[in-house]
Formats: sequence, C-alpha cells, structure tokens
Amino acid sequence: MSATLPDRPDALTGPRHFAVVASRYNKDYVDGMAESALAELAILAPGSNIEVLRVPGAFEIPLAVQKLASGGKVHAVFAFGVIWKGETAHADLLATSVTNALLDISLRFELPILNEVLVLETDAQARVRCMPGGELNRGVEAARSAVRMLTMLEEVEDDPDLK
Repeated sequence: MSATLPDRPDALTGPRHFAVVASRYNKDYVDGMAESALAELAILAPGSNIEVLRVPGAFEIPLAVQKLASGGKVHAVFAFGVIWKGETAHADLLATSVTNALLDISLRFELPILNEVLVLETDAQARVRCMPGGELNRGVEAARSAVRMLTMLEEVEDDPDLK
C-alpha cells in the first residue's frame, strides 16, 4: 500500500456529471470519504453536477452503481463503504463480491467506478483513510483517480490511432 496520495492532476475543462453511492453503515467514516471527494472534485472538476445516493450497506452498492451506469448520464461513479474485519470470513466475502461486481459494471459500461469500499481492522486505520485531513484519505484519492481516468478516456476517444 502506498504511504502517500497521488499528486493532484490538472483540472478538467468543462463540467461533468458524477455520482456518489455511499453506504449508511459506518456513516461517519463513509461521509468523511464522500465529503473529501466532493471537496477535491470542486477543485478538479469545477461546476460539475454531483449526486449522492445512500444505500443500506456495502452489499447494496453495486446495484445502485449499475442503475446509474445503465442510465448513461454519469461520467464516473464513486462507491464508498466501510466494512469492519471480524473473526469470520464475512468481511472478506462481502468485499470480494462488491469488488467483483463493481469491476464488471465498470467494464461493461466503460465507466470509471472508483471502488473505495474498505475493509478495515481498527479505528486508527479508518481515521487515516476516511476522515477529512487524513494523510491517506481515499475520497481524495478517488477524486484524483476519476479525473485521471476521464482525461485518459477522452484522449483515447479523440485519437483515431488509439481506437
């Protein structure tokens, strides 16, 4: 795992339409990632439309993401959730299922889906990765990755030699 966030990319030219799908479980940590992503997008994609949808838990995130993807109106979707690792395999099974589903949706719709459904063991891990100002905030990382992916996809679309 990287110990630093990626550098901030150049801002996008023109507004985009983003969606955030956030779990209601572990709301404080999930909100920390979402708020951080929104703040970073305000800098990197000014004037963009950003919708926030709440789902009950991590398992419900892929269905909401798929519904958004199938509508064809969003440029990127953020998936935010926190799963606590316990004594059983449940957290790993849940995270693997969510990750596989999100990857499938991303590839099927050729849509950047930023998977920040985290499996965490301690409150300290959660604070560093989720709360605003945390040095590894996954909301900031997701926003930067989304902008980089949109820039790359537009470059491919505009270059006949790459299509």
